[in-house]
Amino acid sequence: MAVAVAAFVAAPAYAQMPNINLMPEVKSKTQEEKDQDAVAQKAYKDSLSKIPDAKTSSDPWGAVRSDAPKAAARPAKPKTKTGSTAQGSQ
Repeated sequence: MAVAVAAFVAAPAYAQMPNINLMPEVKSKTQEEKDQDAVAQKAYKDSLSKIPDAKTSSDPWGAVRSDAPKAAARPAKPKTKTGSTAQGSQ
């Protein structure tokens, strides 16, 4: 019962405490800084929408390579174990 009374009395006092940053390495932002971040984020998204879509491939080696090696690719042969590892542990 005494704990409940102490909690009941302490709750309003806890609500009136000032805003204390208990983790100084984590900085909280002011409303002005939040507004500036929102404006910067909107400008960033607007700039991304101005970039035209790439219609051609951006592969720098595209003119050097040919499609022949892709067609001539052979399936990999399964590797077989040889030597002492093929016998297993005895």
